[in-house]
Amino acid sequence: MILMQGKGVSAGVEKGTLYFYQRADTTVTKTAAADIAAEKARLAEAQKKSMEQLAVLADKAREEAGDESAILFETHSMFVEDEDYVENIMTVLEDEQCNIEYAVQEAGRQFSSMFANMDDAYMQARAADVLDVTRRLLNNLMGVVAGGIDSEEPVILAADDLAPSETVQLDKSKILAFATQGGSGNSHTAILARTMGIPAICGLGDSLKEEYAGRVAYIDGQVGRLVIDPDELTAKTFQDKYAKQAEMRELLQTMKGQEDVTLDGKHINVYCNIGSPDDVAAVKSNDGQGVGLFRSEFLYLATNDYPTEDEQFEAYKAVAAAMEGKRVIIRTLDIGADKQVDYFQLEKEENPAMGVRAIRICLNRPEVFRTQLRALYRASAYGKVAIMFPMITSVWELKECRRACKSVMQELTEEGIPFNPDTEIGIMIETPASVFIADELAKLCDFFSVGTNDLTQYTLACDRQCNDLGKFFDPHHPAVLRALKMAADAAHRNGIWIGICGELGADLTLLPTFLAMDLDELSVSPSSVLPLRAELRKSIAKTCDLKLLEC
Repeated sequence: MILMQGKGVSAGVEKGTLYFYQRADTTVTKTAAADIAAEKARLAEAQKKSMEQLAVLADKAREEAGDESAILFETHSMFVEDEDYVENIMTVLEDEQCNIEYAVQEAGRQFSSMFANMDDAYMQARAADVLDVTRRLLNNLMGVVAGGIDSEEPVILAADDLAPSETVQLDKSKILAFATQGGSGNSHTAILARTMGIPAICGLGDSLKEEYAGRVAYIDGQVGRLVIDPDELTAKTFQDKYAKQAEMRELLQTMKGQEDVTLDGKHINVYCNIGSPDDVAAVKSNDGQGVGLFRSEFLYLATNDYPTEDEQFEAYKAVAAAMEGKRVIIRTLDIGADKQVDYFQLEKEENPAMGVRAIRICLNRPEVFRTQLRALYRASAYGKVAIMFPMITSVWELKECRRACKSVMQELTEEGIPFNPDTEIGIMIETPASVFIADELAKLCDFFSVGTNDLTQYTLACDRQCNDLGKFFDPHHPAVLRALKMAADAAHRNGIWIGICGELGADLTLLPTFLAMDLDELSVSPSSVLPLRAELRKSIAKTCDLKLLEC
């Protein structure tokens, strides 16, 4: 029996084959081609494979979000075999007598540059499509595994750790659980696992070896244990836990359709945190009453260039429409800190968590901000969309955000594009600065949502990504809870509502404290909705107190 102990960051028990994440190497090196005809044949095979992939994606998009969502993939399919594009590839191949990978890359760069330099905005936007098609062809030529998992059956996915840009591209249908050598409870792997409602363990270190790939393992995300070849007693323990887990899940199904209300009538909105339109299925299957946080930055992490206005619009529209009139709060891009994107070309920072990130990027790059705001307001015509700004630390920042919103609404009005002029505007409370001036900020927005991960980090001066600070990073710290109470009081004094969208919202031990604070909303991972509702419906708000705020 091989026993590994790490830190459990997403509860649950699973059994499956251990599979190590295949990190793609897409570096193209120019080499001489001995057989040009053979290189052309390789291209034809890559084109065929790309067409098949795009057809599947188009069908999936059409099924989930309608015909309009499928258009992008159908357009890419046409471009794969576009005469001018293919002719350009052949020209490079024959002139340079090189490998087909280099020819595809160079032709893609040339075509992309040509579109980007056109005067027409629509044609400029096609540059990103060219790069996407080129990347797909290269992946198929180089044998890069889409989603990092080359397995027909779902697996326990093992890795050193996974970057946000990697987690967003995973084929989630093939993942039973996560096991990582590094990471933390606040890593994006952990957040993704909780969103999916599957077990996850981080911090396994060198005990998690690639030589274990292909072996059957048991994972317990509650206690942070991974076991290969368990003895009879250990196997039975896991099987018993799995049976109890299945029983509990069945019991929780009785919570579907029930109100999110305490025994004495205190109502709280229970919403969900998501990272992509695909996550809406989990929201609906767990009976989430809205989306309290749509992490829009994952649209940026999933591409090699800025997503266009239309690409963003389609994603936001799909979520808004799918939620059928329920509130969908979309956070503007929170790039920076631990979510780095190469094409943003941000300067390397000694302390990126306190550097150029989130709203600071948007206010420094108004065109990037404008593109996202246009997409958000256009989507507001298809559902109950709310816009939320992250990392607000001053009144002038919020005023600048509102000014940008006003400008975009004026543009859309002049262009005759429909939108909801009464779209709610909110901000995240995640810094001590925003807590201290919450009264002034509340006068300029419609709601607050507390990002407890960052609020804890900035209040306690603890890097939330650092495993060595585990015992110091305490979201239950009285200072953090007092900050939350101050923000709640300021919100209510000024007639706006306040919720939590950080991981703390799902902490059932703090529910009585949240009820005593009179919070209006809790946004959690979809898998946490029903357990939270069950606990809420057993609670009596008027008996709850604020004892945890005491030192």
